[in-house]
Amino acid sequence: MLTDDGKHLYVSWDEYHLLIERLALKVHASGWEFDQILCLARGGMRPGDVLSRVFDKPLAIMATSSYRAEAGTIQGRLDMAKYITLPKGELAGRVLLVDDLADSGVTLRAVVDRLRALPAIQELRSAVIWTKGVSSYTPDYSVDTLPTSPWIHQPFEEYDNLRPEGLAKKFAI
Repeated sequence: MLTDDGKHLYVSWDEYHLLIERLALKVHASGWEFDQILCLARGGMRPGDVLSRVFDKPLAIMATSSYRAEAGTIQGRLDMAKYITLPKGELAGRVLLVDDLADSGVTLRAVVDRLRALPAIQELRSAVIWTKGVSSYTPDYSVDTLPTSPWIHQPFEEYDNLRPEGLAKKFAI
């Protein structure tokens, strides 16, 4: 639910899962056939996992990171993993790149540029749950476009500051 000021979007677990399912339906409705899914860790791992299961396609993972300062709210230097992790073989053929959102667009653009330079990839398309109005990159598939570019409070953020001691208190261990 978007707050009145248009600056924050709060998403529950149920809403989050429904959005991932809607993303799967958008990709399916396009009729595009793909061979593999590459998700960007960390935000794209949950959507990537669900899409991998729904489409019964192998899932590869590439770690990226740019949000570290101020409890993950300030974008810094983009770091991309040198290697892509996948069960067997190489990333090749028609690849669906999955992340949770196109925020500034910097990460997606950098990853897309890197992947398009790989000769084994024949075709590449991207899919996200949200595309912010400020994004410099427009994914091929997106569930929601957010013109005001709010900060998205995703349900798993509760774990960002939770440590084992906090879990022990929760379960009175």
